[in-house]
Amino acid sequence: MAEAGERRGPAIEPREIAQDGSAALRITWADGLVCHYQAAELRRSCPCAQCVNEWTGQRMLKPETVSEDLSMKDISVVGRYALNFRWSDGHETGIYSFRYLRELCESSEESGRMKAE
Repeated sequence: MAEAGERRGPAIEPREIAQDGSAALRITWADGLVCHYQAAELRRSCPCAQCVNEWTGQRMLKPETVSEDLSMKDISVVGRYALNFRWSDGHETGIYSFRYLRELCESSEESGRMKAE
């Protein structure tokens, strides 16, 4: 049985993934929500073991070390569940699940860092 907080279906299924220039990404979800992501904010949110301590969950990446001028050199789909980015700073080990990307959009919508329509 699915946990109460677990999401399934359209909320975590992208209908369209589009790069907007070299520093922005737009995902249109199957439920109609459109999320806009900036490269620097995505990089600061990298979930990989180099950026987040696997044992404690503490973020190791210092946000101020990520330039606002960061760009996406390449984006690839991982299976049917995630995206992987190759950033202009050389980092490329983060796997961003669709669920994580949706959560980033929804949580940052309140703070104004990323935009949802």
